[in-house]
Amino acid sequence: MTVDEVLERKVKVLTELRKYRLIEREEGKEGPLFTVETPEGKKLVVWAVSSTEAIGIRYLNLLPKAITAKEADGGIIVSNGRYTQSAKSTARKKGIELISEDFPSFNIFEHYLVPKHEILSAEEKAQVLGKYRVQAYQLPRIKTSDPVIRVIGAKPGDLVKVIRKSPSAGEYLSYRYVVEG
Repeated sequence: MTVDEVLERKVKVLTELRKYRLIEREEGKEGPLFTVETPEGKKLVVWAVSSTEAIGIRYLNLLPKAITAKEADGGIIVSNGRYTQSAKSTARKKGIELISEDFPSFNIFEHYLVPKHEILSAEEKAQVLGKYRVQAYQLPRIKTSDPVIRVIGAKPGDLVKVIRKSPSAGEYLSYRYVVEG
């Protein structure tokens, strides 16, 4: 499999798992640009950068131009290269998500040991916290570096519902509070 095919596959997995709807695919000089719509109705630009060198500030300055041109709300860079530290901090400031080389190119939820994870809406989060009479920080935590959290796109402060299959209970629900990490 070539580098470009792996990147295309990662973008496909990303859009599938986050339930994005593909609007447009466009070939760019540095790699293909995908315009997608989130389930909430936001428009995003996903850029598959096929560079094997370190991804720096240059790419983070080019993406906002594409976001503006496509009238999108945000952007994601998918790459097989590594990101420089300055690129990571700039991306955090600009609200651009960076998908690194260790992002899976397959659906991890197809494995029988990986339970289903769902990000709760603000209303659902308030219901759960009220039901158990706790603050979000009192729940068990899960880091943003966890592969499942990266795949579903949860951010610090989100509440994630984990649905496990149980031989005795049928389904077992648990909740995790997403923290930076």
